[in-house]
This record gives sequence, structure tokens and C-alpha cells, in this order.
Amino acid sequence: MIILVMNAGSSSLKYQLYNMLDESVLAQGRVERIGMDASILTHEPEGKPDVRQVSEILDHNTAVKRLTDLLTHSEHGVIRSMKEIDAVGHRVVHGGESFKHSVIVTLEVKLEIRRLFELAPLHNPPAMMGIMAVEANLPDVPQVVVFDTAFHQSMPQESYLYAIPMVLYRKHKIRRYGFHGTSHDYVSSQAANKLGEPLASLKMVTCHIGNGASCAAIRNGESVDTSMGLTPLEGLMMGTRSGDLDPAVVPFAMSKEELTINEVNSMLNKHSGLQAISGFSSDMREITDAMKDGDKQAKLAFDMYTYRLRKYIGAYAAAMNGMDVLVFTAGVGENSVVLRQAVCENLTFMGIELDPELNESKSKETRIISTAQSRVKVLVVPTNEELLIARDTYKLVLEAV
Repeated sequence: MIILVMNAGSSSLKYQLYNMLDESVLAQGRVERIGMDASILTHEPEGKPDVRQVSEILDHNTAVKRLTDLLTHSEHGVIRSMKEIDAVGHRVVHGGESFKHSVIVTLEVKLEIRRLFELAPLHNPPAMMGIMAVEANLPDVPQVVVFDTAFHQSMPQESYLYAIPMVLYRKHKIRRYGFHGTSHDYVSSQAANKLGEPLASLKMVTCHIGNGASCAAIRNGESVDTSMGLTPLEGLMMGTRSGDLDPAVVPFAMSKEELTINEVNSMLNKHSGLQAISGFSSDMREITDAMKDGDKQAKLAFDMYTYRLRKYIGAYAAAMNGMDVLVFTAGVGENSVVLRQAVCENLTFMGIELDPELNESKSKETRIISTAQSRVKVLVVPTNEELLIARDTYKLVLEAV
């Protein structure tokens, strides 16, 4: 079975084409600057030269048409015709309380995704554009939607409710939803497989540390808490997001600086985090390089970042009455040796012992980086959200046959 996985943004579209017989990637690429006269399409077919095209691509329909033309191209293609594509899987950020699992796209599903636009105004509308673009170009191909929030729908009420008037939850569904669910789901399963242990027997904290960052407490294979909330702003300090702060900061800052709602929202999401504290970058690589050169603000940004991450790990161990496994994933989590070291060297009270040599490894495979004596196993697991989407799509389409 051939599965096309798509991740649509407001002006971008990423794709991967999978052969599910061996889960190999036949081709991957992205379309950037959709809506402009100098859009960029990058196509990377397996075993063939990469393609880069700059042309006018005004909407997602055209973007999908261009990428499907390349997939079947006599020179750059990897399939003979679009009839070989059995299904398309989409990443959708917000499923609210409506979707606890991935689902096949129906009229009712599309209407519910539209209803949830207000919870994810920057993310759900582009996802819908991707779905509609596939309908226009591949009208007979089944589609599946995989939600970032679905994995966290197993959280109990004491985890997801806020201590605010219940009417706000009942009327407007204001609660913790959590994000990065496909990543937390994928890496927790991979970690259990690496350890040779049943996922249902483990207490695990997974740390998805990229420009956006979140932790999840996973007990017996289910998410019981996660750091992001109603939106991806809550929780850990991130590249440009503030993470947790006293809610009174918002009206106070608005009053003192005469900020509008949009301005304060932009400040907290785009001008805070590592960028704000370091004064020069949201990139952890640049932060750590500057820190080594003696930059005090870079060191402060790094220390704040790792301190908050460590607090969440400890809190989630307490929430689960123990922890068996700690996982680092995503761009920073997978690649920053110094961050993993800084976090783990202050968690020795939990029985965590990092092996310095294993931590220094540049391997791109799932690997254990703790010592044999460590009571908590520490792993680096490369995330692969696209593969999880492909697997869910494959499973649902087979079940529907």
C-alpha cells in the first residue's frame, strides 16, 4: 500500500510518500511560499536527483497538483500514476474533545474540524486547505486525519481542567489539550521496543525539545499529563515562547506598556523564551556556542531553559509515583549533548546516571545513553511523526475495506 502523508501550513506544504510494505520513504519534499509568485518546490525522490523549482503557486490546490505531477514524472517520479496512491494522511493540530483517535475524513469530520478553528486559528484552517486540495486532485482517494491532541485525550480531569469557573469549560471547552501528541506517541513506543519492555508496564517521561517544546507523563502507554495547555504557549520555556508565567503578567504588561491583545499575544509567542533572555537567538545551537564563549545572557537563557525542563520531569515522576524511562527527542533533544547532560546531572536523586560516552554519540538511531546501573533508563529517540501518520492511515484504510 502506498500512503501520501501531508502537513499543510498557511503558506507551506510538506509531504512524504511511503511504501507501507517496508515503511520506506519513496519521496519527500515541501512547497514553500504558497500564495507568492516565487514559490519554492523541493522534491527528493529516492534514488534520483533532487528537484528544486521556483514558480508561481497561488494556492494549496496548485501545490498538490505540482507535487503529484512530480511523483508521477517520467524522470523525477517514483510511481507510474496517482492511482497507485491508496490513501492520504494529514496532520491536524487540534481535535478538541471530539477526536480521541485518528479518523477517516467524512463530511461530519470536516465540519467538526471547521468548528474547532477557533481553538487553533493558525493551524486548523491550513490543514483543511490541504484536505480540500487533495479532494480536488485525488477525488477517489480516502483521507485520514491524525490529531496532535488525540494522544493526550487519555488525561484524567485532574490533569486537564484549569482551576477557573467551570462555566468556562462547559461553555467554551477551556482546558488543557496538549500538543506534539504524534511525537510523544511514537517515541514512547520506540523506547519500549528498544528496551524490550511492554509499553503497558512502563512509567515514562518524554521530552519533545525543539523550537516548540513539551513534556508528557506516559503511564502504561497512555498520556496522563502534558505541559502544553489550551494552546502551545503553556509549559516549558521555548525558542520564542514564554512558557509558564503568572497570568497577572498579561494585564499588568498591557497596562504599563499600553499593549493590545494582539501585541501581548505576539510578545509571548514570538518574542519571548530563549530569544528574549539571550537577546540574540532562539536557536539552542547558537545559545550553547555563545555560552562557551562566555556570554552571560546566553548562559542565563540556557540555565533557565534546563531548570524548567528538569522541574517538569520531576513533577511528572511525582505524578506517576515513579519513573522508569526518560526520553529526549526532536531537534534539540536529539542533538544537544550539553542540554541532556545539564538536565540529567541534576536528576541523580532519582537514580539517573548518564553515560558520558554514550551521550556524546552522534548516532541517528534510537539509543540508550544511561549507564547499566542507572535506575531510570535514559534514551534518545529520533521522532518520526510522518511515519506514525502513515501507520494510522494504513491501519484505518485496511479496517475500512
